[in-house]
Amino acid sequence: MKYPWIDEYLQNKPGVTKDLQKDWNWIRYQIGGKMFAAVCLDKDNQPYYITLKLEPSEGDFLRAQYPDIVPGYYMNKVHWNSVKPDGELPDELLKDLLDKSWQLVLHGFSRKKQLEILGETSPANTSSGTLAAGAKKKSFDYKKEYKEFYLPKTKPSIVEIPPMNYIAVRGKGDPNAENSEYKSSIGLLYAIAFTIKMSRKTGHTIEGFFDYVVPPLEGFWWQEHTKGIDYSRKDTFQFISLIRLPDFVTKDDFDWAIQTASVKKNMDFSKVEFMTYNEGLCVQCMHIGSYDSEPDTVSQMHAYITAHGYALDITDERYHHEIYLSDARKVSPEKLKTVIRHPVKPR
Repeated sequence: MKYPWIDEYLQNKPGVTKDLQKDWNWIRYQIGGKMFAAVCLDKDNQPYYITLKLEPSEGDFLRAQYPDIVPGYYMNKVHWNSVKPDGELPDELLKDLLDKSWQLVLHGFSRKKQLEILGETSPANTSSGTLAAGAKKKSFDYKKEYKEFYLPKTKPSIVEIPPMNYIAVRGKGDPNAENSEYKSSIGLLYAIAFTIKMSRKTGHTIEGFFDYVVPPLEGFWWQEHTKGIDYSRKDTFQFISLIRLPDFVTKDDFDWAIQTASVKKNMDFSKVEFMTYNEGLCVQCMHIGSYDSEPDTVSQMHAYITAHGYALDITDERYHHEIYLSDARKVSPEKLKTVIRHPVKPR
């Protein structure tokens, strides 16, 4: 195996136990009785996969970037990934992925259980929201840190959105159509988003960089000569697909990511742009259900602004805005969570 250090590296993590799952012939590494990594052995007891857990979007990206990372072997392929032990994955990247897997499983426990796993007797060192005794700080998650922007209630509310920078791709047409511009835009966005997120692994230094969860996919939508959105004419949709950029990412960093991804993936990223947008005063609401049922939520939002002294302000520069908190490929339509946001102005 190319990674002879792996056993010592994993056992040195706080709270880790190791055993052999005889039925599968897997060496399992666990915390609190839950597996976070495994070395899968063949009939000759030689490693043929190293299995670990990742955030689904990061796993999808890494599989596309590295042929030695494949969907989790005999595991849930949304959350688990397997690494070929004799491949070309750099040691430092594998260590980083193992660290993330350990953190994901650890943070799935209650705070009390985490302290027990790490051998802590009190939360004296946890006031900053991290755990002591070797637990690395959890990746910054924009959805959780800015709940007022990403996790509104299912009742309308008014919010002031500050200027933000985005990765953006423009297009038109029915987003559900096969080979649509919209589906293509998503692949372009995530390729650049994860190139920036993984920049440290390539030697590119971004000043002020901190580890973060890639923010959710968003979209601005409109139709020419149409007031609001007509969901029955999806073929006339125009859109800007977006992923928010951390504030530390500059235009120069963005240009580096475009160039790097173009070479590595041998793809054309000329449609991808660095976009600064000041959304301003808006009404927003959490919509739960299919995209086609959004008009019911939109009607509630518009009734709310009328009752509270505001007017709808959708223009050529202010759009119907959606933030997608669910993966439509993996969540049933009735359970989809989408933030709907419309620009408003005082009446």
